[in-house]
Amino acid sequence: MRFGKIIVFAFCIGSVCSFVPAMSWCAEEESGATMEMPEMIVTANKIEEDVQDVPQSITVIDDEVLKEKEIKDIAGIISEIPNMNYTSNYAGQVNFRGLSTSLLTSNNPVVIYIDGVPSTNQYGYDASLVNAERVEVLRGPQGTLYGKDAIGGVIKVVTKEPENEWHGSIGVGYGSYNDMEGSLNVSGSLIEDKLYLGLNGRYQQDDGWITNDYTGDDEFNKSSLYNLGSYLLYTPTDRFTAKLTLSNDYSEIYGITGYGLPSGTRASEFDRDDAEHSSFDEDFVEETEAMAQSLHLKYEFDSVTLTSTTTHRDVETDGINDRDAQANTSYDGLIGFSATDSETWTEELRLSSNNTEGVRWVTGAYFDIEDIKKGPDGIQMSFSGNDYEMSYRSKTESETQALFGQIMIPFLDSFELTLGARYQRIDKEMDLDTYYGLVGAGSDLIYSIQPDETWDVFLPKVALSYKLNDTWITYASVAKGYMPGGFNFYASSGSEEDISFGPEQSINYEIGAKAEFARARLAAAVFYMDIDGIQISKYDNEIDMWVTDNAGGAYSLGAELELTYFLTDSIELTAALGIIEAEYDDYDTGTVDYDGESISGTPSHTARIGLAYYHPNGIYARGDVRSQGEVPYYDSSNNEFDELDSYITADVKVGYRFNGYDIYAYCNNLTDEEYITSFQTASMKAVVSYGDPRAFGIGACYNF
Repeated sequence: MRFGKIIVFAFCIGSVCSFVPAMSWCAEEESGATMEMPEMIVTANKIEEDVQDVPQSITVIDDEVLKEKEIKDIAGIISEIPNMNYTSNYAGQVNFRGLSTSLLTSNNPVVIYIDGVPSTNQYGYDASLVNAERVEVLRGPQGTLYGKDAIGGVIKVVTKEPENEWHGSIGVGYGSYNDMEGSLNVSGSLIEDKLYLGLNGRYQQDDGWITNDYTGDDEFNKSSLYNLGSYLLYTPTDRFTAKLTLSNDYSEIYGITGYGLPSGTRASEFDRDDAEHSSFDEDFVEETEAMAQSLHLKYEFDSVTLTSTTTHRDVETDGINDRDAQANTSYDGLIGFSATDSETWTEELRLSSNNTEGVRWVTGAYFDIEDIKKGPDGIQMSFSGNDYEMSYRSKTESETQALFGQIMIPFLDSFELTLGARYQRIDKEMDLDTYYGLVGAGSDLIYSIQPDETWDVFLPKVALSYKLNDTWITYASVAKGYMPGGFNFYASSGSEEDISFGPEQSINYEIGAKAEFARARLAAAVFYMDIDGIQISKYDNEIDMWVTDNAGGAYSLGAELELTYFLTDSIELTAALGIIEAEYDDYDTGTVDYDGESISGTPSHTARIGLAYYHPNGIYARGDVRSQGEVPYYDSSNNEFDELDSYITADVKVGYRFNGYDIYAYCNNLTDEEYITSFQTASMKAVVSYGDPRAFGIGACYNF
């Protein structure tokens, strides 16, 4: 039955497989040359290759497109990717091809890499794009080269290399809801051809669009953030390179982009007009700070290159929230609270061939140490006229060791075989203490446990590509994906087995085709993913908390298409489409059987189409329309699955470029579409989040 569906998906898409990078047309137009597709080099396989030759789904977004589309963060990147969805009130949560954030490990199925520093945790899940040369989004399991957690894919931010002359940009902007922002990026040599310095930063704040009528606060969901980055690049010889990178990211988010109603309320009963004037008796505040450092060393021998990448990242979060997201209830005055400190060290030693054609290979070893301290984390609740508090303090330590390798072997002129594998061991242990007592009267230790688990896994990958001619390439691949297991750190009883959950594993099958013409790039893919032990998040009404567990199995089946086409030398058309069917095969809670239900958080489709125009005198304009299909969610209050409605949004931007300046105006959500981005239920509340209303803005940038 599923094989037949795969055939239908392939037929509907019109050709096999996926990819077409977004790209800028401005440089060619300014020169007056006839538009042709330039070669695009990527490092998806940790060696430089033409993106058209890589046998997997990749979306590439260069720095000009980032500017043109006002993409400033990871959420903006994700909105460009077929079958990928992002939701956030505080922490960022990703769903891709049916794979979702693991709640109790806080790991997302898509890993961010910037200057070698990995980020999977949903807290601090962002990256500065101020100094980005391009962003490569690798779709499908990437465990062979990128390790644990990359079960869904990788978002790889490639930063710009400096020159001897000093160059940079400075930008400012202002928009609706008192949205203010500024950015700076500058780099150049301190010692010509030897030592380079780069500095970049971004600041943004807004007052939000929700008023808390309970307190009279008309900036209830205000926010502010900054991203600071710097690097030193040392090149004493033509063979040796050393790069030290430092970054500091901070965000302070107030409120939520929605409101709450009593438990049992369905998503369809909420209204965004009511969200604009809501009532909350307690604050929502989430403060996150991330500091990261990386040291990248590279030495090029005659035939091989040796690379060492050492990283350290520390993420601290503190937050409180209104317990039931409402006012004038029995929960007035009660809060939820959390504090997390996550520290990670990584080291990768890699050896790769210097061949640009023929047999190419890469191999290496990887190590990481991660410590996550949580607490106090907890909730306050009301029983029989008294207020109680349950709080949790835990420390989770994990170590990972891995060996990996991949080789690309061309044969028979038009074929290339890719073989890859990774063996990794993950040791994880937790020390948990749970306390309970009257609010304000002190708490007693009621539960303590120290679980310890080790997981070994082998992650293979096989891909075969065939070059039909100078225009078309086709490929087929099979890869194993993996997300580690963990422990429920919100536990007040049970054995080690009771509070543990296992790893999520997948086998991803993909076939695809890519084509490049004089004025167009296109790509299409169909995929089938067999998921074992899918990690699910559910609300346990007995302990009044969210927990993570494993369902037996699931699958996702879908297709993706991307297109870039220059209608003329001045007009560019871009489009992308993702359609998916993702369902649970084996999901039995013990009381309810959810076999055949759609996987929570997975949109039935994602689509975008954009049209851009650039005139030689510097005037430009672009419009982008995005559509997202129905999104299933689990309603724990009613013990059933339901769907969030589909929606369509449109963004427009016009501007004028001259003498290094760029002055522009934009409107996001042009039609003021009212759409829900997330919905959660619990024993005392149902809470909805909305996408932002229509917003206007202006900005200016100077490049030097």
